[in-house]
Amino acid sequence: MQNKTSIYNKTSQTIQKMLIENFNTVIDTWIKDIEQYSFEELCTQPSQNSWSLGQVCIHLIEATTHFLEQAAICITNDESAEEEMTLNAKSMFLNNEFPNMMIEGPDSNDYTSQPNSKEEILLSFINLKAAIINIDNQISKSKFKGKTKHPGLNYFNAAEWLQFADMHFRHHMRQNERIKTFLKLK
Repeated sequence: MQNKTSIYNKTSQTIQKMLIENFNTVIDTWIKDIEQYSFEELCTQPSQNSWSLGQVCIHLIEATTHFLEQAAICITNDESAEEEMTLNAKSMFLNNEFPNMMIEGPDSNDYTSQPNSKEEILLSFINLKAAIINIDNQISKSKFKGKTKHPGLNYFNAAEWLQFADMHFRHHMRQNERIKTFLKLK
């Protein structure tokens, strides 16, 4: 008879595997979307105060790279393991999605650059997929349960950083759809 801990670990591993598969599917969707546009279209902003599709991609690449770096830190130590995320974050994780609203990010988002090329975006997305699989493998082998602090949502462990990255990608699908609608009308 299995004890509760081993059953939980198997359930947790199954959920983590599903998360990674879903995350890769989401990135594949982004790749497919990017492939259908010219570089000029990718750099076209719907308005002066909104991002182009290329800028959204650069944001996703930079943010996800940061989230994966945080996950990598978490699996190297047990620092802040007892710290918790905010109630808002707990709700997001329970629902496995960001709230369906526009969220104003940090001031650094104001400086999100246009991509250098369409190929840069596509290659970066492919590299992110490989990095996600790599960190997921490292998480499954790590004995550490450390957490690092998100600036607005408090502390996440490595698996939570991965889930947050997936939720973040999916959240920007709404923005992707708005920009695609603009580009079709243009």
